[in-house]
Amino acid sequence: MKLGPRTTRLLSIASDASGPATPAVRLDGGPVAEELGALLVARNGFYAFESALHVFGSGPSVTGGSLEEWNAEHGWRVAYGELAEGLLFFAEDVFGVQFALRGDRVVTFDPETGDVGAMGTSIEDWADQLLSDYRELTGYPVAHDWQSRHGTLVPGTRLVPKRPFVLGGAFDVANLYALDATEGMRVRGDLAAQLRDLPDGAQVRYEVRG
Repeated sequence: MKLGPRTTRLLSIASDASGPATPAVRLDGGPVAEELGALLVARNGFYAFESALHVFGSGPSVTGGSLEEWNAEHGWRVAYGELAEGLLFFAEDVFGVQFALRGDRVVTFDPETGDVGAMGTSIEDWADQLLSDYRELTGYPVAHDWQSRHGTLVPGTRLVPKRPFVLGGAFDVANLYALDATEGMRVRGDLAAQLRDLPDGAQVRYEVRG
């Protein structure tokens, strides 16, 4: 499958591959899954926008974790339960907001609430939106500011808020710390589980881990 022009443009500004080259990536699903597989054949995982965007590579020896490890049923998904069902997570922004496939669509997944938002019907559409609005969709400005002060993010880490955004935390360097991406999802999965059935104004427990 040939990549679209916007997907090709995204690869042109991305890092080298995170994992070894692969002749094929077979994913369950329709055309959008085939398109994701073609992307990973062209570039088996990568970072872009100063590490604000992370696309998972497939197979063993992938820097920052593989697509298979990230989607393992016994991994961080456990913390979200049914909120994460039916989703194939393939990329994330600097705050750990996930990009995923659900059926024939690309969606976003909020790590603090488990809310799913529609984004597009193809990887080409996803790439087009990223290139058009990368500051908002990847968290690039905050990622740039944080790394200017603290150094480059280590592969496999994301910026996690000390006070969750959903609880009024600011999208500001002072409210962020670097944390292993898997641990960051587990912490916020616990938060999402608490928030799911609580009425407005109820108290929740959130533990900062570093």
